Amino acid sequence: QVQLVESGGAWVQPGGSLRLSCLASGLSFRDYTLGWFRQAPGKEREFVAANRWGQGNTYAADSVKGRFTISRDNAKHTVFMQMNSLKPEDTAVYYCAAGRVIASTSRQASAYNYWGQGTQVTVSS
Repeated sequence: QVQLVESGGAWVQPGGSLRLSCLASGLSFRDYTLGWFRQAPGKEREFVAANRWGQGNTYAADSVKGRFTISRDNAKHTVFMQMNSLKPEDTAVYYCAAGRVIASTSRQASAYNYWGQGTQVTVSS
């Protein structure tokens, strides 16, 4: 049984930083693309960042480029997202996802097979 468990969400002031983690089990971790998505109240789930299996190419949404960094540790079956210079508009539930995803669909939620339960990130003063 595949499980993805996120952690690291919290309340933080604008300009602050957080590091999200997602521990995966039940799958061949190094063979999967890992992604982060987020969903704010009343909005659709949106792509944030992804780290592809193999060469580990990364992708990020324009709204977070230069502020968020995705990385993975295959030995620990964990994907991370370092979030810096947080803004109120980053407030959302953040979800980790895993899938056998090709490059052209890395930003599409429908391409991912497995999802975590989410972790809340709140950015406010």
